[in-house]
Amino acid sequence: QVQLVESGGGLVQHGGSLRLSCAASGKISSIYAMGWYRQGPGRQRRLVASMTTEGNTNYVDSVKGRFTISRDNAKNMAFLQMNNLKFEATAVYYCTLVDQILGKLNVYWGQGTQVTVSS
Repeated sequence: QVQLVESGGGLVQHGGSLRLSCAASGKISSIYAMGWYRQGPGRQRRLVASMTTEGNTNYVDSVKGRFTISRDNAKNMAFLQMNNLKFEATAVYYCTLVDQILGKLNVYWGQGTQVTVSS
């Protein structure tokens, strides 16, 4: 099994910054991608950003230019630098890891870390 532990969430003022970290451990084989989802109050969980092991990134339009995803492949870690945070960024942020075993993609989730943007 793969375990993901997020950290770095908290309370931040509107316009401020936070950096989320995700550490993966356990039976990690061939990682295809790592990413971040978020689920705001009363909303569906949605992708924020993802990054393949080759370095290809994908962002939801609303965070482009403000959020940056990065990875430390040697340490099986992912990060999400969030700048100029807006109120709508208030959500639980989940780290995900996708690995590929015998051609099958498996998705793992962390427990989530709360981010609250205040005035």
